[in-house]
Formats: sequence, C-alpha cells, structure tokens
Amino acid sequence: MIMQQVSSSSLFGSGQRQLVAAPRSLRRSSRMGSAPRCQAPQPTPRRLPLPPAAAMVEAPLAPPETKQNDSEQALVRFGFPKGSLQKSTEDLFARAGFKVKISERGYFPKCDDPQLQMVLFRSQEISRYVEDGVLDAGICGYDWIVENGADVVEVCELPYSKATSKPACWVLAVPESSPVQQPEDLAGTIVASELVNTTRRFFDERGIAVKKVEYSWGATEVKASLPGVGGIVDITETGSSLKANNLRVVSTILASATRLVANKAAWADPAKRTKIEDVALLLQGAIVGKEKVGLKMNLHRDQLEEVSKLLPSERSPTISQLVDSGFVAVEVIVDKSQARDLIPTCKRLGATGIVVYNVDVIIH
Repeated sequence: MIMQQVSSSSLFGSGQRQLVAAPRSLRRSSRMGSAPRCQAPQPTPRRLPLPPAAAMVEAPLAPPETKQNDSEQALVRFGFPKGSLQKSTEDLFARAGFKVKISERGYFPKCDDPQLQMVLFRSQEISRYVEDGVLDAGICGYDWIVENGADVVEVCELPYSKATSKPACWVLAVPESSPVQQPEDLAGTIVASELVNTTRRFFDERGIAVKKVEYSWGATEVKASLPGVGGIVDITETGSSLKANNLRVVSTILASATRLVANKAAWADPAKRTKIEDVALLLQGAIVGKEKVGLKMNLHRDQLEEVSKLLPSERSPTISQLVDSGFVAVEVIVDKSQARDLIPTCKRLGATGIVVYNVDVIIH
C-alpha cells in the first residue's frame, strides 16, 4: 500500500502530521510506472524533396569514397566495354594477367593493377569519352570510332569479339523475297540502321537518294519486312541471325574489329603512354596465345633430327640435355590444331613423356 503524508491541521484540526492511504488513482498510476512528464511538442521532421525524374538516369555514378581514393592513385582511367563485348573482354584481361571483377550492378570494375581505374561504358560511347578526356584510354569497336568521327589515337587492333576472332561486318540486307539486288535499288525507300551516320555516308558517296535513314533502337531484322522500309543495316559476325530472319546481304558497309584507343593528351604524357602501351602489348599477346599450346617431349638423340623437321617454331625447337646423355628434352609452341596431329606422329618416332600445356601470352 502506498502511504501519503498530510498535515493534521486540515484533517484533524491540529498541527500534527498523519500517514493516510493514498488515493486509489495514484496507486494505479504507481503500479503502471511513473507519471509522464510534461514535454514541449517536438517539430515533425521535414522530408527532403525527391530528385526530379529528369535527373534519374542510368549513368555511372560517382564511386564510393574508397574508390575515389583509388582513382587518385590510378595512372590511367580505362573504358571497359559494357554489353556484348563485356564477357570476352573480361576473359581477355584474365589471360593477359589482370584480375578484373565486375559486380552485377556496378559501373567501376575492380582491377588488381592499382595503376588502372576501370569504368564501364557502352562501346558506342567509349570513343567519344576518350576524345573528350573523360577517359584516358578504352576498348571499343572500330565501327563506333567511324560513326562518332572520334579524334583519338588508335593504339592497336585487338582481333576478338563476342563470338569469333574475325571482324564483325555491318551489312545492307533485305528480305529474301525482295526485288532489291544492289544498293541503287533502295532509292526512295527508308533504311533502318543503328549506324545512322555511316549508313547515310554510304549512300551519299554513291549518289543514292534514299528517302530516309531511320535510327533503329533494336530488333532491326524485323523492320526489313515492314511496308515502306526497303532494307536494313545490321551487324553480323556469323550471319546466323540474318538467315534465321530470312534476310540476304546486298552489300557490306563496314568491317569492324575491336580497337584499343587513347586520348591524345594522355598519349602525349610519357607515364600514361607507357602504361597504355604495356596494356596493349599484354592484350595482343593474350590474343596470340589463345590459339597456341606448348608441346614438350623426351627424345633419344638418334630421333632428334627427324622429329625436329616436323616441329614448327618461331626459330627452332628448344633442346635441353637430360642427365642421361643419350636423351634430350624438346619443347616448342604450336597451334592447337597442329598439336593434335604432331603428338601421334612424334610418339611413333620414339618420343616419350609428351606434355601439352596452355599458353596465356605470347609476345613476338
């Protein structure tokens, strides 16, 4: 029970103080906890306005603080192609000795070379950003250098693509049933193309007055059969997509291989140029090494001359003396297709301990 001390003058008419039971309401509040204190009302937090829709575009965002610190140490800001070339470029860098890790939604791939800061861009725009100095160097298709009219340094050609090592081709195509047999037959019609400037230049140089070169946002093959569209310009590596859509090629507009390009100011900087040249050298070596293997075997000296005649090499096979003076080890780098034929032949000539190994990089 809660007791309350009161003055006896108010209850009993004397000055003595007495202990009496507290009111029931007070006892209830004490069991529930202390009575709440009176507090001044707190202002409602003001909500910040959302950014306008126009600003909410899909573009590379500023990297986190740690990555900004990394970029301050990086020597070369490198444009890494996003899209169809992304996976094959990642594999190429891996063979060249660079570990590149790309997160699913990230725009700044991590590279184990601290002198390189990778930034993901579409291949279509890399040459423009290299020309403007946003990037020091990057990898893109030759087609987009031509289409953008980009004023960049073409450091080297890198013959690789999504599917093959052959150049991709931009072709003028029409439906199989079309009466069009040559580009001149498309005069007065609409031509759909993603490569608008290059396509328009192709017709202008030949004096062919097409009605319009319409930009295609994708699914270009479908548009070839639409009324008013005379033909399309699309890129192909194997021609399989054109055949699947019953299209035939009328003319080739442009052959395009992948290029490593550099900004002119960056190329004039000795430190940046050296780094860009180093990357180019390793990537080219990785492309050459992809189709090669090392072939190693032990031979008795009596068979060495005969086997050596069969072995292709840059100069001559590498010969190493074994502990047993009657035997040597022979080593050579050959094409993968050659290795499968050489192995059985060398075995029949007495070779033993035959070893085949992959080669990542070959520098001539």
